[in-house]
Amino acid sequence: MKELQLKYGCNPNQKPSRIYMNDGSELPIKVLSGKPGYINFLDAFNGWQLVSNLKQATGLAAATSFKHVSPAGAAVGLPLSETLAKIYWVDDMDWKNFSPIACAYARARGADRMSSFGDFISLSDVCDKDTALLIKREVSDGVIAPGYTPEALEILSQKKKGNYNVIQIDPDYVPAPLEHKEVFGVTFEQGRQELAIDDELISNLVTNNKELTEEAKRDMKISLIILKYTQSNSVCFVKDGQAIGVGAGQQSRVHCTRLAGQKADNWWLRQSPQVLNLPFKEGITRAERDNAIDVYMGEEYMDVIGDGNWERSFTEKPAVFTREEKRAWLDQMTDVALGSDAFFPFGDNIERANKSGVKYIAQPGGSVRDDNVIATCNKYQMAMAFTGIRLFHH
Repeated sequence: MKELQLKYGCNPNQKPSRIYMNDGSELPIKVLSGKPGYINFLDAFNGWQLVSNLKQATGLAAATSFKHVSPAGAAVGLPLSETLAKIYWVDDMDWKNFSPIACAYARARGADRMSSFGDFISLSDVCDKDTALLIKREVSDGVIAPGYTPEALEILSQKKKGNYNVIQIDPDYVPAPLEHKEVFGVTFEQGRQELAIDDELISNLVTNNKELTEEAKRDMKISLIILKYTQSNSVCFVKDGQAIGVGAGQQSRVHCTRLAGQKADNWWLRQSPQVLNLPFKEGITRAERDNAIDVYMGEEYMDVIGDGNWERSFTEKPAVFTREEKRAWLDQMTDVALGSDAFFPFGDNIERANKSGVKYIAQPGGSVRDDNVIATCNKYQMAMAFTGIRLFHH
């Protein structure tokens, strides 16, 4: 197949629309089910690059959950804990025996479930039955993977009455070294972003603390790989092999850090006894629970626990999760890695990162206030690496 006609472009009024190869060669994909759209393919191709990079850097199966051309979550296939199984809503499944690729998707989808609602999934490995069963129960637009087991394909082909988008990509496909993009009739050309994210990239430690555990190195690399395929400006918090907060597409660096930090905080707060023990009514969907939890953890909690409101979601009125209780729980979050796609111009980013348990930082460096940023890291005994390389993505 050399080209694929699409229903429309970004919006229904943008017609005609298609994907094709400029050199007339075959497309590197096959559509096995559904009719993927323009934005679906943007998510799929960016996501595929991300998970391929993650697997190359870590040697582990990887998955990502994309929305509007940025990852809502991404992870490698480490086993789940009982707590993670609960907050990711998979504790009713055989989660202890999940395959690595199923664990990767459970983590990628679970970290920021609000943002992942209606996602496009990318998998580094063949989609198996475990992963297909996970996908089947979520609201999702589609999936791209290098292959599907017969059982997985049968499960996915039943989703959305047979209209779920399933794409198979050739894992051996290598694009041309130059890429092109047209804006307002003008063609832009640039070399592809082929930067290898490895231990050498994070070896220039500029802080007093120069100790990096193997887990810290892994998480720092994961954060940078995620940033390669996230709309800039972007900041990413990673813990235990998965993104726990992505701040994407903000014009201000500190706003990226605040956004990603708040998402990371919410991920950790979901693991608190106050949230784990919320008395949900029978029949409440996962999406409804996610929405209720998000409001409950925020400043507008009375919208879900006030009189006349709590009855919609709970069997009894939950207690207020006080600011002091939340702070005490958040103070237990440690060893978080943070990546930034460009330099931190002020130490305020570090101050905010510290509130979310950040201990390891990877960023390009190069600000006129690098000394202030380094001093703020030293204040909290953080280890920070200057990579010397910006990772803007547009």
